[in-house]
Amino acid sequence: MRLIACCAALLAASAPALAYDIENWPTKTKLADGTELALTGNFAWDTVDFSGDPRLVDADGMRRREFGATIKKAGVWDAMVYFDFESKAWLDVFVRVDSTHFFDRDLGKLRVGYMKVPVGLEGVTSSRAGTFMELAAPIQAIYQGRRTGVEWTLEQDRALFQLGGYGGQDLQGDNPGQTYAARAAWTPRKAAGDVLHLGIAASRENPQGWTDGRGVQFAPTARLRTRPGSGLTDVRLIDSGSLAPVGHIRRTGLEGIWIKGPVSLQSELLRADIARDDGRADYRADGGYLSASWLLTGESRPYSAGNVANPKPAHGYGAVELAARYSTLDLDDGPVGGGRQHDWTFGANWYLTSHFKLQANYVRVNATRNGVTTRPDAVELRAQVHF
Repeated sequence: MRLIACCAALLAASAPALAYDIENWPTKTKLADGTELALTGNFAWDTVDFSGDPRLVDADGMRRREFGATIKKAGVWDAMVYFDFESKAWLDVFVRVDSTHFFDRDLGKLRVGYMKVPVGLEGVTSSRAGTFMELAAPIQAIYQGRRTGVEWTLEQDRALFQLGGYGGQDLQGDNPGQTYAARAAWTPRKAAGDVLHLGIAASRENPQGWTDGRGVQFAPTARLRTRPGSGLTDVRLIDSGSLAPVGHIRRTGLEGIWIKGPVSLQSELLRADIARDDGRADYRADGGYLSASWLLTGESRPYSAGNVANPKPAHGYGAVELAARYSTLDLDDGPVGGGRQHDWTFGANWYLTSHFKLQANYVRVNATRNGVTTRPDAVELRAQVHF
């Protein structure tokens, strides 16, 4: 019944577009000078059935309600404003300029605003383009998210470089502090359906304390945790707890993408080193994942700017993909008993068009914390509309 409801939600959302070319939605307009204005959005409805742990309760509802607008002049500049009305959180808000227009040579692109910190490949992938319904456990725990700052990106035929500096609070008014990040990737193969991407990324975050409205002071803190396969639950089976007071946080990652025709592999290793003050022992967490996908209908996953996107169906009935991922995360270190978790995720995706997507995931979790082990599993479905 939930699968029927999921499909019904997708069809209902698509109804207003049926009068138009389904691959050419009227969400864009171009001015006489070449400036393009567009609306953009991503809406996802999820349902999940848990078993194996009474703390995890079946649920369904909207997972994402993202909506925003973009404006760009190709080869010169672009800007975006994007907000998730489901989580009530700002997403990308930035202006970016292309150096080629101003210097007659490619010196990279400069972006100013609110954006993702580039340590965690799966984390910086667009939420509409995920092969799986949720991020892998180590990405959820270690990936920093978005911050306000300045970022420089240079993409060459065989290499990609990113440098960023971020400061102040995020647009929700949280996470005060400064972060410096760098990412580099070698791409000896970068053609449609034939990609090899090997990268490394690192950042240093200097979190700051804060004072609430009553004058109470709080020390800089950090907390690493992950959900068990679904964003519709707030339960965490492993959790470092508060690690205050924190001096700084170093995040490092190794990343790889291999695409050969309809088959692709993606993998990451991530680590967080947290220096703590007041004589408390430093803390380290690490994890990684390996995922594989196979597009049964023959398409390839697109690749550009150091990341992947949804495939564009080559057939009238859409594109069908099978995928699997293994991930592991260790939050135990010294006196901190955060726990350890590893899980398998098996998925099937049906890209009906470039704007409609159905996903099904089965997740098998094994988590141990303070000597107690639990092995829940989850069956989840998603209907997604994006433009």
